[in-house]
Amino acid sequence: MTAQRSIDLRALPDRVRLFGEFDRNLSAIESSLGVSVQADGDRLVLAGDAAAVQRAEGVVQRVLDAAVGGAHITPDDVALVLSDAGTERGDRAPLQTLVRTHRGREVRPRTDGQRRFVHAIENSTLTVGIGPAGTGKTYLAIVMAVRALKRRDANRVILSRPAVEAGERLGFLPGDLREKFDPYMRPLFDALAELLDDSTVNKYMERGTLEVAPLAYMRGRTLSDAFIILDEAQNATDDQLKMFLTRLGSNSKMVVTGDVTQVDLPSGQRSGLRRAAARIRPLEDVSVVELGDADVVRHPLVARIVRAYAGDAPTDA
Repeated sequence: MTAQRSIDLRALPDRVRLFGEFDRNLSAIESSLGVSVQADGDRLVLAGDAAAVQRAEGVVQRVLDAAVGGAHITPDDVALVLSDAGTERGDRAPLQTLVRTHRGREVRPRTDGQRRFVHAIENSTLTVGIGPAGTGKTYLAIVMAVRALKRRDANRVILSRPAVEAGERLGFLPGDLREKFDPYMRPLFDALAELLDDSTVNKYMERGTLEVAPLAYMRGRTLSDAFIILDEAQNATDDQLKMFLTRLGSNSKMVVTGDVTQVDLPSGQRSGLRRAAARIRPLEDVSVVELGDADVVRHPLVARIVRAYAGDAPTDA
């Protein structure tokens, strides 16, 4: 049975926010749900199979609400809402902009896994995110830290990583501690540079609002009133992770991220990330979020590479 529905667009100040460049967002809805989506004056007319039109109406209404609120809808946003259509998640709240970069770009979760990760950070004191390269776990942790600073939910941000990378050691690198550690922290600084301008990052560093330090330098400290991130946690041993997790002080939030398929620890040392996650998962106010290749948001080839490496490794000829 065919049906037709119309959606009022008069509250939308700029149709490009909803339609996308060259109407790409509307085209994505049409091709995914098998309906016709056409602008007619101040209305958007949906036509096709009754069940498909009903699903399309829910999708359009959710992205329209976000666009009316000031968001510029992207094809990733449409794909995320489409993944909810017809499921128990179909009535979720409108798309949420977490922060705007210093260049004005809106940052939102782009997959359901990313959305679960953000939700966990918002609602738990300690969150562990485990997933392969390209799933946005480090970037989203930084986004949520910057958001906490801007909202004054945290007085400072502490970023840490184990100083273990492809067999190199800090002692063999030139310079002082900060210069030695900089290559290890570069991915975190890259994320900060996208979110904040250089002067703001430098100001935060000078004031101690933003601190970066190797994991080993966390020993003996109590980290209060802070948003704390441990990245590349697969390169921490069980004892190191216990040490880090017990640094948590009052009014703080902690996020631990890692990829258990990329362990760079020296031979004879075991990653403690999986074991730590298993130990703390049952605890109250703790979330453990698993991300997969469906959450990879880099080049589409990255997801295929992740899947290829997840299978049996080829033998050398």
